[in-house]
Amino acid sequence: MLFIMVLVLRRSALFCHLSFILFPGHHECGKEDGTRAMLLQIKGNLFVIAFVSYFGAKLHRPRLIGAGCLIMAMGSFITAAPHFFQGLYKYETTISHFSASNGTESILPCLTNGSLAQDEIPTVEIQAECEKAASSSLWLYVFLGNMLRGVGETPVMPLGLSYLDDFSRAENTALYMALIQTMGIMGPMFGFMLGSFCAKLYVDIGAVDLDTITINHKDSRWVGAWWLGFLFTGGVMLLAGIPFWFLPKSLPKQGETETVKKSNVVEGEQERFIPDNNKHSNAPDKPAPVSMAALAKDFLPSLKKLFSNTIYMTLIITTIIQVNGFIGLITFQPKYMEQTYGHSASRAIFLIGVSNLPALALGIVTGGFIMKKFKLNILGASKFCITASLLTFSALLVQYFLQCDNSQVAGLTVSYQGAPEVSYQQNTLISQCNMACSCSLKHWDPICATSNGLTYASPCLAGCQTSTGVGKEMVFHNCTCIGDSPFPYANMSAVLGQCPRKSDCDYMFKFYMAVTVIGAFLSACGATPGYIILLRSINPELKSLALGIYTLIVRTLGGIPPPVYFGALIDRTCLKWGSKQCGGRGACRIYDSGAFRNAFLGLIYGLYSLSYILWGVVYIRLSHREKKLALKNQLKAPEQDDNGVSAGNGNTSSATVKCSENPDQETTI
Repeated sequence: MLFIMVLVLRRSALFCHLSFILFPGHHECGKEDGTRAMLLQIKGNLFVIAFVSYFGAKLHRPRLIGAGCLIMAMGSFITAAPHFFQGLYKYETTISHFSASNGTESILPCLTNGSLAQDEIPTVEIQAECEKAASSSLWLYVFLGNMLRGVGETPVMPLGLSYLDDFSRAENTALYMALIQTMGIMGPMFGFMLGSFCAKLYVDIGAVDLDTITINHKDSRWVGAWWLGFLFTGGVMLLAGIPFWFLPKSLPKQGETETVKKSNVVEGEQERFIPDNNKHSNAPDKPAPVSMAALAKDFLPSLKKLFSNTIYMTLIITTIIQVNGFIGLITFQPKYMEQTYGHSASRAIFLIGVSNLPALALGIVTGGFIMKKFKLNILGASKFCITASLLTFSALLVQYFLQCDNSQVAGLTVSYQGAPEVSYQQNTLISQCNMACSCSLKHWDPICATSNGLTYASPCLAGCQTSTGVGKEMVFHNCTCIGDSPFPYANMSAVLGQCPRKSDCDYMFKFYMAVTVIGAFLSACGATPGYIILLRSINPELKSLALGIYTLIVRTLGGIPPPVYFGALIDRTCLKWGSKQCGGRGACRIYDSGAFRNAFLGLIYGLYSLSYILWGVVYIRLSHREKKLALKNQLKAPEQDDNGVSAGNGNTSSATVKCSENPDQETTI
């Protein structure tokens, strides 16, 4: 339970981190900085994971996990530190403010007489802040914190799973793995819910007057209190790691006494695996103490033996491709929901946490239960994984047809007269109705015309002349562009924010969420059988190292590239880019939802299709090996009957070794 608790907290911290760092529009750094932060977190794993997995298996595994918890807590605190050292967040706006005699604010959106040029030229104070921000070293805190968190989480999975597998019954392993992975899903669920809560809190809460803020959490310029999640999860992680220091190095195996465990622990573990090519794999009667120098000497030969297992390597390649698709999906799904169905990122994060993640947990438990109930062998597990993957792919295909129309933004997705017209050019924002206003085309300050349902990129581009109210309650009046719509509306006023989507889009969104829940459940059903195939395809002596190398390669090639190339492809569908305070391109404010869907789902379809082909290769290899092993066992049966008397003297294990002398032999279940 302690291991499960730490696993939950570790994934909570990671997914709370992803909720703010990787989702554009909810971080103070740019998308490029978020990608670099993720890169450094994974690099922290790269430095130590192979060595921790190999040497840690011979050392005190619970204490190594406890030390990892302490390092993760330190990393979380350091990651949150920049918030307390930097200045207040300033969002982009085109509104010019003038104080009125009655204490309210008078806004003059439509700028004339060259006032645009003055607005576009940065002041001396802004220029000084830009130079200070450019030379700031606060990003080092984020990089160092993520590096430490990556290092700290390294021993949790490989050492924890091997510790559990060593001291549990073989028939219970699949169920325990399912329970651990299920509880691990609760971590992301908690992280998404915590992230959703923090996203609704302004980043500088407690330091600014919230009544003066003209944006809300639905605005793409909003920055949530990202730092709160790191402080909370870091503190809980620190407390959760304490009990690991008091766990024993080894535990009695389930169903065995301590005496039997000491004498038969190696044989009991070996019985669950097919012998490998190592002719000297017989366990000694009494384990001799092993020095660190001897372990280091055997490190490279162990790696060579591991990489010569083609089933193991094919499984790694298959997992890398599937993880690429999964990481791309989970990273940009909130933005997809935001741009396609009009929901805020905080609500999207919350819905994923309370709907998809419980379905994942239930699917993992179901997969483990089916493995235990029907006692599936390795071929049965492979068939189960392939079937679950194909059903998941079918659910993904259905999502393609659950689409809403683009958000109606004048000059970007529709003309100022309301006709559908998608444009990637900024000059289409200028029309006859706002040509005299000298409006800026760089900024994004949307307002909604309640009369015609159109969104305008800024009050100036809507041709608004006056305004009333302050903060979020501001209303703009006499907007000339609203009068250009084909309907003779008398009301030419607008309010802050984008217009809501049509009612039928909410209906379509409910179908989308139902399909994603079904897809998440089906996908998770194949997780436990896939992990069992991995465990049973490796030499038990290399189990911790194999899991560590597996985690290393999958996180490197499966975790680093997807946010980069998914983001680059999705950025090509952007219709309106924001601007930074110091100039230059900021985050994307609105996408072409149709092109977004084609790029996002199309890339996922391609990756998953390739992984299914590789799953077929894995199944063919496993089937071929199972047939060879069955044939060899039939040929050896008469010989074992003839040598029945000498079998008690150890010849049985020798015959077993002879079965594996074929250099092409690989370890399977």
